Amino acid sequence: MKITTRLVTAAALLACFGAAMAQTATPQEPRNVVQLSASGTVEAQQDLLVLTLSAAKDGPDAATVQAQLKQALDAALTEAKRTAQPGQLDVRTGPFGLYPRYAKDGKINGWQGRAEMVLEGRDFARITAAAGKIPSMPISQVAFALSREARAKVETEAQTLAIDQFKARAAELAKGFGFANYSLREVAVNSNEMSPGPRPRIMAMEAKTSSFSDAAVPVEAGKAQVVVTVSGSVQMR
Repeated sequence: MKITTRLVTAAALLACFGAAMAQTATPQEPRNVVQLSASGTVEAQQDLLVLTLSAAKDGPDAATVQAQLKQALDAALTEAKRTAQPGQLDVRTGPFGLYPRYAKDGKINGWQGRAEMVLEGRDFARITAAAGKIPSMPISQVAFALSREARAKVETEAQTLAIDQFKARAAELAKGFGFANYSLREVAVNSNEMSPGPRPRIMAMEAKTSSFSDAAVPVEAGKAQVVVTVSGSVQMR
């Protein structure tokens, strides 16, 4: 009987100790905490031109279409690399694919294919001049953006504006609720680049030697907005 009593007493003590530890470990609900966000926006001139050149072929068998696309792409790469310069005119290949063409009875009656090449850089005149000399792959898309260097610079400016705005709003809210100050609890920073309207797209047409012009395509870049958002919570005190 004594042994049983001691075991019951020990179990009761352990249960009380566990309950006390659970109460101690339970975190207290944060009080006087407010969630807020602020953003900074900086506008900058787009300094990066991206031209996509493409060739589309159609034939009775996949091997023929693939050979035609390869020939067009090889000729385009050879011409574009003549004036390539790192950062000013970079050349790279894009998607290259073949797709079956089906007849009304559901059977394959031919093949279609498409190949792309991309000219990208900060020298607009060099890029458009190079594209104008490639009859095998007409321009299918024109896009503008900020270069990595330009974006980094503008992003830093927008981030500074967002942080200053966040701090000002936090101080204003703390004062409005009757507190003298605040402390930062957690924060998240996100950035986004917004272009002015949709990117223009030119439908690619099969180039004809007799009608092809090697004149540079006229392009004009717009401005992009870099938006940095700072969001988080502060403890009013």
